[in-house]
Amino acid sequence: MKKMERKAAVTITSRASLGDIVDLKLPDQRWVLEVLEILAGLWGYLRPARMTREEPLDGLILTVLSQNTNDKNRDRAYALLKARFPRWDEVLAATHEEIASVIRPAGLSNVKAMRIKEILKIVSDRFGDCSLRDLRRMKKGDIVEFLSSLPGVGPKTVACVLLFDLGLPAFPVDTHVGRLCKRIGWVSAKCSPPEIQKIMESIIPEELYWSAHLDLISHGRNICLARRPQCGECPLNERKLCLYPLEGDVDGR
Repeated sequence: MKKMERKAAVTITSRASLGDIVDLKLPDQRWVLEVLEILAGLWGYLRPARMTREEPLDGLILTVLSQNTNDKNRDRAYALLKARFPRWDEVLAATHEEIASVIRPAGLSNVKAMRIKEILKIVSDRFGDCSLRDLRRMKKGDIVEFLSSLPGVGPKTVACVLLFDLGLPAFPVDTHVGRLCKRIGWVSAKCSPPEIQKIMESIIPEELYWSAHLDLISHGRNICLARRPQCGECPLNERKLCLYPLEGDVDGR
C-alpha cells in the first residue's frame, strides 16, 4: 500500500466499540502507528509509572477550568483556588462571587464558578462528601454515565478524568488532537470530537492512549499550528504520511 493511498483503508457498517456511529471509514492501523511512533520519537512522552491522582475530583475541576483557555491560565486559576480553599467542601461552602473572583485567570469565571458549585453539590449528595474516590469501585460505563450527567462536562472532560485520574482507557480529543487527526487524513473534516474519539479508540492500542494524546497535542502546539502550520519542518510531511500538504493550504488558514 502506497503511503498516500492510506486515507481510508477500511469501511465498517457496525462495530461495538463505535457505539451508534455507523458507515465510518477507518484509517489503516499501520499508518496510524507509524505516525505515532514518529511523534513519540519527536516529543518523547512516556507513560508514567503512576498514572492517577489520589483524588479524581482534582482532575475533574482542573479540566473544567481548562475549558476555553490555555494550560497556563488553567493552572494559575487552579493554584489560586486551592490556595484560597484547600478542601473541596470549602469551595462548596463558598459563595459564587468568591469562587469566580479567585478563578478569574481561567476566563468565563462566572460560568465556571457556577458549574464547579453545581458539580460539588451533586458529588457531595451522591457520595456523602466532596470526593470522587468511589468512582474507582464503579464499572467504566457507570462512571461515564455519572460524569456525563454533570453540568459542563462533555466527552473530552469525561475522557480526561478516565485516562489521567482513574487510569482507565480513553482517548481525549481536544482542539489540537482533532485538528491533527483531520489534517493527517485519519478522519473526515466533518467528524465531531466524540466521533474522532470513538474512531481513534478503535484503532490505537489502549496502552498508547496516554502518550498518543500528549504527543499529538505537542505536535499541534509546536509544528501543526492552527494557523500557518510549519509543514516544511514536519517529519510527517517529509515521510509523506500526512495528506494536508497535498489537500490543504500549506501557508495556513
